[in-house]
Amino acid sequence: MREPDLEIEGWCLEDGEAYHAEAPDTFWIPERHRRDSLQTGDLVKLIFRISVDNDDQNVAIERMWVLVRERTADGYLGVLDNEPDAIAENDDFWLGSEVPFSAKHVINIEERDANTIALALKEPRVRWSG
Repeated sequence: MREPDLEIEGWCLEDGEAYHAEAPDTFWIPERHRRDSLQTGDLVKLIFRISVDNDDQNVAIERMWVLVRERTADGYLGVLDNEPDAIAENDDFWLGSEVPFSAKHVINIEERDANTIALALKEPRVRWSG
């Protein structure tokens, strides 16, 4: 499954491992084994690069929570659990949109509970088509 592309989707994911490698003392990420063993209902924080139509900037960076839905052959599928601040509500990328990601993108994890597991099992607002 391909990763989101800024040119195609208007958003993509930043590599959290690269951020950590550049500043290991100040940019913490969870241990690799934890990022590799996510389960349905876990919440993960990812860094999104979003194309914006703004005179001051053309890209916004946002850290947002994603609800893990399932494991895939090359990572995970989750559902965006935030409303992006940098863009207006739309039908392509908003709260409930399906997001493919891998362990390298994860910068934080919150453990699942009964509520998040139930939410993860619901149909996404927008399915990932990549």
